[in-house]
Amino acid sequence: MKKTLLIASLAFTTVGMSQTYSDNFDSYNAGQYMASQSGGFWTTWSNAPGGAEDVLVSNANASSAPNSIYFSTAAQAGGPTDLVRNFGVLNTGQFSMEFNILVETGKAGYFNFQRNATIGQVWAMDCFFNDDGTLTINNQSGLNFSGAYTQNTWFNFRIDINFNTNLWEVFIDDVSIGSFSNSENQIASIDIFPTDQNTPYSCGYFIDDFSYTITPYTLPNLNAAVTLVSFDQGEIAGAEVTPKVRVRNLGVTTINSFDLDVVYNGNTISQPVTGLNLASLAETTITMTGTQTLVAGQNDMVATVSNVNGNASDGDAGDDEGSISIDPIIPAVGKMVVGEEATGTWCQWCPRGAVFMDMMETKYPSHWAGIAVHNADPMVVTEYDAAIGPLIAGYPSSLVDRGADADPSVMENEFLTRILVAPTAFITNGAIWDAPTRALHVSVSADFQVAANNGYKLAIVLTEDDVTGSGSGWSQSNAYAGGGSGVMGGYESLGNPVPAAQMVYDHVARAIEPSFGGYANSFPATVNAGETHTINGSFSIPSTWDENEIHIIGLLIAPNGRIDNAGKATITEAVDNGFVSGPDFTISVDEYNQLDATLQVYPNPAHEMATVEVNLKKESTVNLRVLDLSGKEMAARNYGSMSGAATIAMNTSQFVAGVYIVELTLDNEVFQRRLIVE
Repeated sequence: MKKTLLIASLAFTTVGMSQTYSDNFDSYNAGQYMASQSGGFWTTWSNAPGGAEDVLVSNANASSAPNSIYFSTAAQAGGPTDLVRNFGVLNTGQFSMEFNILVETGKAGYFNFQRNATIGQVWAMDCFFNDDGTLTINNQSGLNFSGAYTQNTWFNFRIDINFNTNLWEVFIDDVSIGSFSNSENQIASIDIFPTDQNTPYSCGYFIDDFSYTITPYTLPNLNAAVTLVSFDQGEIAGAEVTPKVRVRNLGVTTINSFDLDVVYNGNTISQPVTGLNLASLAETTITMTGTQTLVAGQNDMVATVSNVNGNASDGDAGDDEGSISIDPIIPAVGKMVVGEEATGTWCQWCPRGAVFMDMMETKYPSHWAGIAVHNADPMVVTEYDAAIGPLIAGYPSSLVDRGADADPSVMENEFLTRILVAPTAFITNGAIWDAPTRALHVSVSADFQVAANNGYKLAIVLTEDDVTGSGSGWSQSNAYAGGGSGVMGGYESLGNPVPAAQMVYDHVARAIEPSFGGYANSFPATVNAGETHTINGSFSIPSTWDENEIHIIGLLIAPNGRIDNAGKATITEAVDNGFVSGPDFTISVDEYNQLDATLQVYPNPAHEMATVEVNLKKESTVNLRVLDLSGKEMAARNYGSMSGAATIAMNTSQFVAGVYIVELTLDNEVFQRRLIVE
């Protein structure tokens, strides 16, 4: 740890081109506000030293006696202390900051870097010293770094930043605990604000011996630097990802062209980039035209810039290469995680839910099924909304696999846990889509990997993307308008409310059948590993829905109410999977009581003959009709009075291949089954 001990505790020095600032708080009067004593070196969020946002100097505990500064809160919102030290805007050269910190047992600590000179616009980095001894560094741009520290013990925290190479390295007691690249590769100030991201929202921490050093960078004549390697997809083994490389002009001369190579697991993607007009200090992000497939184990994805403006080398070879270390998660085989987001157009904070739902779909498209359950707006599905309401505390909220209620911004954390849990059964969705009648017949099949029982249930959800509408009910309330509440996926640049004409809603729940809890008769009492069971359901798709934007999501619900697994498919994908005949939940419980046991049509699909088998509770007059999907009668017969078990043979050899409805009338009650003729 660097120590600058002077008669006064606060020092600002220049050594060569480097600038160093340090403060051990010992020259201040204990029990009084610190920023107001600092001569302008410290301020507060509202630039109001000497008030509630200022911090009191403490002599209760110190790393270097006698003084330190102490931050505490028991408020969920944090604060009111909100201490700020401005650095000036830094995005080239190097920066190193350190301080000693003691976080009290069972409590938390926090600070952030503001990206811009105007605070409150972009949080470049959030650093949480959590109350369980874990350290979390993140931001809204996808940064996620973790480590550990010891509570109730003084330790030194240091972060070294090389803005030229976008390398941020974290040290605890001078030992590196890891490094990362940050898409927000710029800082302008530190904000020390007591807040806890976990219940019971209790902060208590001392800071002492604060210092930082700024080392400027002199631009060479020609220099291209790789400052970030990334991809939008999540780090899941087997995922195909599209690398993105951020290149910055860290020279004086405008850059017109360069070559990029991205190497991962022995595979190289090369791409020439031309037609640029990249001015000094400007940057551009290049999306590579090729892809890389993530493999298990830790490997680096390395990007190299070369041939800058046709030159064999540039003025600084040290920043020509950038990398990202990838150790992808290995998901459980056949696993898909479901996220149900409670939202509404009236809800001013619900844009946050939309942003994080989109993020999850982008990062984990093959392992995530997102469902936006609307409340009190034109997209509401009353049954779904009523069922999810008691499970949440407010809006927006989210349930991942119907676990604990959580803010949508942390859905990814639960996803990364649930994706590792082996499912009880694999879920496959099939369908028959009849475009003229807009009838959608869905099958959901569960292929059991382990033994189970009838406590498990299946359900079918339909969602739609790219949903639009007109009128005030379609306008989205937006607390992020103007940017005062931070960056939120572009909503900070939109109005409040966002006019309906500008809104496009995704993942919108359109139907859940037969119920939120699933179909009661999905499975027999005992299910053996290796068995496959299927349910069917039918939907009439309104003409206002776009069938090309609909997803079918089959849910397997465990006896404890959690979603065990799911399957997701577009209508086209489900049709390609093939429809599988099974019990149809559109027959009500009362109908099953009337039939006593079963109404079956088999084989299904049929070729020349099909059999209708029925077991009647009482003597009934039986009429049978076969209809096509337009309602045209293809065959009909009155069988008179029947009782008990009865079998009726049907000749289907003259039927054109397609889907038909077998309609059985028992006295005055009508029952239907679908029949596929091949």
